[in-house]
Amino acid sequence: MPSTSHRPRKRFGQHFLHDPRVLARIVDSIDPQKDDCIVEIGPGEGALTRPLLEKVGKLEAIELDRDLAASLAAQFPPWRLTVHCADALEFDFARFPAGMRLAGNLPYNISTPLLFHLAQYAERVRDMHFMLQLEVVERMVAAHSTPEYGRLSVALQVRFQMKKLFKVARGAFRPPPKVESALVRLVPLERPLRVDEDLLRKAFSARRKTLKNALPGIDFAALGIDPRLRPENLSPQDYARLSMNSIL
Repeated sequence: MPSTSHRPRKRFGQHFLHDPRVLARIVDSIDPQKDDCIVEIGPGEGALTRPLLEKVGKLEAIELDRDLAASLAAQFPPWRLTVHCADALEFDFARFPAGMRLAGNLPYNISTPLLFHLAQYAERVRDMHFMLQLEVVERMVAAHSTPEYGRLSVALQVRFQMKKLFKVARGAFRPPPKVESALVRLVPLERPLRVDEDLLRKAFSARRKTLKNALPGIDFAALGIDPRLRPENLSPQDYARLSMNSIL
């Protein structure tokens, strides 16, 4: 079991997962194979690192906290575990081979920008399994015309097939976060769609307005879209069509 001597640092958004039953369910969900290239983001004290290393020949890990990175690196030989002391928000994941599998208990304070960053590498990824706050997971998988549906939903759904796997209670972490959590799986689509990020940002910053007011200058009738609808009523496929035909 990992040491509990490390004091969680709020500035890093650290909440260490310690429940062995939850950890076992995560590993079962990932189903790691010996030759998989698995990259763990935010290994912390190594609670998930250890059971993953029991399944794979080698593991890559990205940890921002220098103390935790040094501690993990000291516990395992480099041919088994390579710890990159770096900020995942700025890390170039293209250095890993195509077909890599990403996993981890992501820092909740940077979860949304980190997801946008990782989405850039979708074509090089086999799948992703992340522990996130439940609210973010529900936004990720939300259907259009629901309150949870927004920019994050569209931006990820045009690139990934996603599924909320299971919820995790606050008590599974040290210290307990103020929110519930959930494990989510992301699998890149064989034929991803393209959406204009500026268009998404503009649309959902005015989500209470009708489309003709939120996105003026677009001929919605020519695209077969009712301009009286609101941004949350359009599907990811609709936004892909708008991105191909709109000039903002």
